[in-house]
Amino acid sequence: MTDGRKTKTSALVAIALAALLGVLALAYPAVADKTKEPDLNTVKAQFERLSQEAEAASERANDAKTYIANSQARLAALNTDLQKQQDLVGGMRQKIATIVVEQYQTHTLATASQLVLSADPDHFIDNLNAVSSSNDMRSVVLDDYNTQLRRLELRKEAVQDENASLKALERDLVTAQKQTQAKADEVKKIVDKLERAELAKLVGAAYGGPMPAVPTSERAAMAIKFAMAQVGKSYVYGAAGPSAFDCSGLTMRAWGTSGVGLPHSSKAQFATGTKISEAQLQPGDLVFYYTPISHVGMYIGNGKIVNAQNPSAGVRVTDLHAMPYVGAVRPG
Repeated sequence: MTDGRKTKTSALVAIALAALLGVLALAYPAVADKTKEPDLNTVKAQFERLSQEAEAASERANDAKTYIANSQARLAALNTDLQKQQDLVGGMRQKIATIVVEQYQTHTLATASQLVLSADPDHFIDNLNAVSSSNDMRSVVLDDYNTQLRRLELRKEAVQDENASLKALERDLVTAQKQTQAKADEVKKIVDKLERAELAKLVGAAYGGPMPAVPTSERAAMAIKFAMAQVGKSYVYGAAGPSAFDCSGLTMRAWGTSGVGLPHSSKAQFATGTKISEAQLQPGDLVFYYTPISHVGMYIGNGKIVNAQNPSAGVRVTDLHAMPYVGAVRPG
């Protein structure tokens, strides 16, 4: 009987444990999937999102560099103007000091004495006019001095404001660079876990066909020729050649070969040139992606673009709509 009770008790314990494990599995389903690897589509979506966020941060850094350069140029001009104004006010101050000394040491006192002592009415009027003229001249000089002094203060304020703006831009640059590196590190973690075949599927196949034979302008042809010569080179955030490029660095350098100056920023490049519709696209036109804009490529015809895609893909030819298309510009 004792053995029978033990057997029955063991069976009941086993049933209870099984029920408990079942409840735990229902309550914590994530535990059962903890070791399950995400499918390639999930990884691809994460990879593309992080890559785009890294590039967006990098393009913000490019914008900050452009703004900083412009601010530095304005600051240099303001400082030059401030120095000129300081020299002008300093010269006027010396002139006023000289006038005051001369006036009170000689002319004014002598004229005042003559004015009081003169018995000749004509001399009295002449001396009175001389004193009045002298006072008027001093008033004009002082008024002019005060005007220039106010202008000097305005220039000092402008320099202070530009200095503050420059410091804010420099902080923005540091923030954008940190954000770029953080996102790039996350992308690298994904890439490091993938086999070569999986990475190829993730990045997508590069265009391997012939160069589209589409008529184009001479300047656009020069830009395309340069961009296509860079295919296969590396993508590096903030780079503009010769061995590596980011998206806006490639298009900037390409159009630079034909004498068209572009800023090193996809957002700023979209603000230059003539806006065109997709139906109007011609080889050499710049095409832009994402909202807000953070990527740019160059249209080469037949629904293809050449672009510095991302660090994992480098400079390559891809389809026009491989990324979320938002608009196009014709440089020059």
